[in-house]
Amino acid sequence: MSQAGRLFTFVGGDAGPWEVMSQRAVAGDPLPAVERLRVVSGEVPKEGEAWLLRGVTSHERYVTRAEKTQLLAAQPALARPDSTAAALIPIRKSAEWWGLTQDERRAIFEETSAHIRIGLDYLPAVARRLHHCRDLSENEPFDFLTWFEFAPADTGSFDQLLRRLRQTDEWRYVEREVELRLRRTRE
Repeated sequence: MSQAGRLFTFVGGDAGPWEVMSQRAVAGDPLPAVERLRVVSGEVPKEGEAWLLRGVTSHERYVTRAEKTQLLAAQPALARPDSTAAALIPIRKSAEWWGLTQDERRAIFEETSAHIRIGLDYLPAVARRLHHCRDLSENEPFDFLTWFEFAPADTGSFDQLLRRLRQTDEWRYVEREVELRLRRTRE
């Protein structure tokens, strides 16, 4: 499958439409602090930015047909005019996680942790797009980049979503997680 049109680069620096309101390491090492973020479709050469994080969109993994149907029916589009709040959450999971088989990961992801069911509770208020970094290389600094957008009035719901997910069995496999909270200030 071609990566054209599926590759996104998150550019942390001093330019971009998203102002970084806060940035913290939840687990493991932080990223260098930045003032602004831009999300670019495609490859971006590093020219003075603090960091570049790359990931590709892909097919849904760990979902059943019924779950996929539910997600598609409820998942809103990104870039809604009122969604001026956002979060970028890069995550790296442990070697133990990647040593599990697909069905073992699915069991932890949904049967034990209810990841999809939890996420459905917050749709359509919180839109998200998952980017897979591991599909590019196992040497990327993160395995996943999750991009969330929501209206400022839904910040409490987003906080609750994160709390619930971080309390699951799945999160014991997270060895690095950074949370950036953002506000769109210009197009």
